[in-house]
Amino acid sequence: MIGRQLGGRYEILERVGGGGMAIVYKGLDILLHRHVAVKVLRSQYVHDEEFIQRFRREAQAAASLSHPNVVSIYDVGQEEDVHYIVMEYVEGTTLNDLIKAKAPLQIEDAVHIAGQICDALDHAHHNQIIHRDIKPHNILIGRNGRVKVTDFGIARAVTSSTITQIGSVVGSVHYFSPEHAKGTPTGEQSDLYSLGIVMYQMLTAKLPFLGESPISVALKHLQEDVEEPRKVNPLIPQSVENIILRAMRKSTMERYRSAKEMLSDLESCLAPSRRNEAKVSFLDDDELDEERTRVMPALRPGQYGLPERSERTVSAAPKDDEEDDEEQLPARRRNRWVKPVIIIVVLLALLGGMWYAVGAVKQQFTIERVDVPTVVGLQLVQAQQKLQEAKLQSSFEYVKDAANAPKDTVIRQSQSNMKVNAGSTIQLFVSQGPDKKQMADVTKLTLNAATARLKELGILPGNIVIDSKHFDEEPDTVVSQTPAAGEEFTDPAAVMVKLVVSKGRESIPMPNLIGLSENEAKNKLLVSGLKLAKDGITYEASYKQSKGKVVEQFPFKANENTPPGTEISLTVSSGLPAEAGPMSVNIPIKPAREGKPSTVKIILTDAAYDTPFEYQTLTNVTKTEMLQVKLIVSPDKNALIQVKVDNNIADLITVTYQDYLAQKSGKPVTPGTGTPSTDDEEEQPAAGSGRQGADSGNTGSSGTQTGGGATGNSTTGGRNQ
Repeated sequence: MIGRQLGGRYEILERVGGGGMAIVYKGLDILLHRHVAVKVLRSQYVHDEEFIQRFRREAQAAASLSHPNVVSIYDVGQEEDVHYIVMEYVEGTTLNDLIKAKAPLQIEDAVHIAGQICDALDHAHHNQIIHRDIKPHNILIGRNGRVKVTDFGIARAVTSSTITQIGSVVGSVHYFSPEHAKGTPTGEQSDLYSLGIVMYQMLTAKLPFLGESPISVALKHLQEDVEEPRKVNPLIPQSVENIILRAMRKSTMERYRSAKEMLSDLESCLAPSRRNEAKVSFLDDDELDEERTRVMPALRPGQYGLPERSERTVSAAPKDDEEDDEEQLPARRRNRWVKPVIIIVVLLALLGGMWYAVGAVKQQFTIERVDVPTVVGLQLVQAQQKLQEAKLQSSFEYVKDAANAPKDTVIRQSQSNMKVNAGSTIQLFVSQGPDKKQMADVTKLTLNAATARLKELGILPGNIVIDSKHFDEEPDTVVSQTPAAGEEFTDPAAVMVKLVVSKGRESIPMPNLIGLSENEAKNKLLVSGLKLAKDGITYEASYKQSKGKVVEQFPFKANENTPPGTEISLTVSSGLPAEAGPMSVNIPIKPAREGKPSTVKIILTDAAYDTPFEYQTLTNVTKTEMLQVKLIVSPDKNALIQVKVDNNIADLITVTYQDYLAQKSGKPVTPGTGTPSTDDEEEQPAAGSGRQGADSGNTGSSGTQTGGGATGNSTTGGRNQ
């Protein structure tokens, strides 16, 4: 059955118990995602149609009950040969297991359990349902202490401890009532009889009737008197014993009339006013039998209004004096005994009164003896109250307990399970609680060192909770702890520790601000969660960037990890230095073979570019042309122009600072010579003295090259300045 699904909804997980009629499994309701108990009819009954019908009918009747002390029935179904009932799953134990482990139970606990069972029976009886099998095996006790009665009208399995009559199961032999044994109809009071036996077993740790066979036990239910519970356990109050004795009377006339009446008695039995009440008395069973044999005095004429003999009543003739004397003689003899009898009665009454008076006086001087209740395991306040209810005084002393019992728990008492004089003082030894430990200071340690220190204190690794956050401390360093260092705790296995660990400073990648305008750089800093430092912008001349562009960022370069909120300083270009030499030169370009198209690339290195820069690319060059190149030279940095034709270097042209000075003075410049031209050739057009913006020397994709006369298609690399 394990792993099987019933009704497409209930998955069988494990077996949890079983009886003569069915096996109980723990299951999972897949639809509602909750645990349920699934009771499956044993295979030997699946072909007994009468038994199956009774199984279903009684399960449906029990499903009509809704009470906090009754196990709820959720569903009844059949799948192939499997007949099952789905009911509430109770986490806990059975009363039978509890009795085996702890009986005799505490009086208060036993009465509390019996009260909940009685409440459940009262609800069932009002719904015309008789349980018929009340026993500890059918009483479940949840982890919260709530009692649940199960198997209402169902637990009639044929086992070795049951008695049957022509196919009908009566009940469990150790717990059923005399009317069960007789085979007569059972009613509400049968359940109360069984509950009385359960109370007897809880408080005495034994069953009232035992025998070699079920039949012998059943006969004892009919014929033998139960041993009084207080003879087995003297600590049982008389009020509680009275409830057990009344519930277990063989005559239903002497039992409780209803579960409600018994519940009312249970709720008040532990009241101080009832603990020492008189023992309940019942009429003898023989006195209730109207057909018993009786011994009665013979009836004489004249007694109880009977007529005289016929001779006296019929005769009306007058008597003579002799007859009168004969009749008066017995009367005088009878009167002779009257006076002595009266004297004797008076003397007996006087003697009785004297005896009563002596007993009353003696009782005043007699010290009452009381039982000392066991209070070990109770809290100090509860133990003192229990001793006070038993007419005893108490004193207490705190001591260390090797078993580490909770604080204020009584671990020993000077006297127990014996009789002492009322008002005696019982010395209680109370646990001062487990030795406390102090929480270690693990802050500023690495996480591994901190957890190792906590494990030394006995704290379980599963009880250490790690919370990682960004801090200025080094990564993997403990920043704070809960509980705090020095805080006391008792049970290392139960204490929960929370460690806040540093992940290091939070960082973001530094954006690249080089080449952006001042406003663009400010906006990018704001979006990235960074700040512009106060007075964080400085201006300086630059060959690298045009005026208004960012030349440098500090203290973090592009893509470096930067803490949020860091202040950044910027250096912005104020334009070219005063000594810079911006100029334009015309260089010749020609194809590899005249008339056939070639691709020409212009590679430039000048004061603005320390590495070669692809200035411009021209395609479909078929003839020699002039191209204007704009560049910048400085006193210590010349410009170098490479001309590549079809990826082969065709020419290297050097432009010097002297060329710039010559061009500035209005003299034509011949690239590559570094000296101004002296011939009478037409003067080449010169660029203006100011530095141009980005792509200022580029041509369109086709058309005439500015200042150079190139007519072929061109691709411009552009100067990013």
